[in-house]
Amino acid sequence: MSGKVPQVNLVFDEPVQRKKTPKHLADFGPSERKAFAEELGFPGYRASQIATHYFSHLSNDPKLWSDIPADTRQGIADALTPKLIELVTTRTTDNGMTRKDLWKLHDGVLVESVLMRYTDRVTVCISSQAGCGMNCPFCATGQAGLTRNLSAGEITEQIVAAARACANGELPGGPTRLSNIVFMGMGEPLANYNAVIRTVRNITDPNPDGLGISARSVTVSTVGLVNGIEKLTEEGISVTLAVSLHTPDDELRDTLVPINNRFNIREVLAAADLYEKKTGRRYSIEYALIRDINDQSWRADLLGRLLKNRNAHVNLIPLNPTPGSKWTASRREDEAEFVRILESYGVPVTVRDTRGREIDGACGQLAAAEKASPAS
Repeated sequence: MSGKVPQVNLVFDEPVQRKKTPKHLADFGPSERKAFAEELGFPGYRASQIATHYFSHLSNDPKLWSDIPADTRQGIADALTPKLIELVTTRTTDNGMTRKDLWKLHDGVLVESVLMRYTDRVTVCISSQAGCGMNCPFCATGQAGLTRNLSAGEITEQIVAAARACANGELPGGPTRLSNIVFMGMGEPLANYNAVIRTVRNITDPNPDGLGISARSVTVSTVGLVNGIEKLTEEGISVTLAVSLHTPDDELRDTLVPINNRFNIREVLAAADLYEKKTGRRYSIEYALIRDINDQSWRADLLGRLLKNRNAHVNLIPLNPTPGSKWTASRREDEAEFVRILESYGVPVTVRDTRGREIDGACGQLAAAEKASPAS
């Protein structure tokens, strides 16, 4: 099976010199931030003050930091919270309730995040890598290849920017609070393990050390890096684990999710089961429905038999087609039959709300479109 499109590099046309990502307060744990400040020549207590402004008040304007001498505010801000991401463009749909932001990193690399407001929650979907090395042929990011890992600061900045947009009332409905974070944007989170775990702790640590959002409101996805799932199991953070399975048979998954050649379905589900046993958290099976590829009734039957005695929930995802690719979403009747068969096995299943199709909502599409634009 092919279906790949030509690779797209997630950088601007001009060649960029790969520079080391500046260190940021969010790259460090609470106990390390004092030493970070002191290494830069500031009193250690300034780190706690800046953390309070950053995580509790979501403030990126040092002019408002009244507990710090006015003549030193900008210098401290530049040193401890350097600008890591810059907004390139924003697209909205669903009457403004879905917003996709394209960010340029310090070295010109492009990444994306998506902010979605629902009646009962506000969710941001963030990127953990620029591009992705997993090479899944139906995914725009997978087609692009991996450019580099993001730092914890770069990942956290996406989340803090989303939280600030919520607090400032930038979404319809007025000011609100960011409630859910999903690591389902560009990249394979468990392939950038240390930065992702530092970010998860930045999310879940209480104010002023972090954003104070419950681990139960954080979802970390993976295509099935068993060693990463095993490490996550030992972290003691009860986030929701989401496994991008996409088919219940190894033969097809070897092609759809090439890492399956290293970690097969049996091994992935065994690792997910251990995570569920250790944390008590039901895990999610992500399944992108692709017309005439993985949406057959017999595959639904096989998936139902695989999951019927497991504490797992299936999240069916109508594929957001990638321009130029043969991959497309399943027919509605095939989707409905897939759901019916899973439910007949007692497997909990939902069909994901297909937001963002009008704004290149799938991971990597907006970055690819921006790269292809003459204005870039």
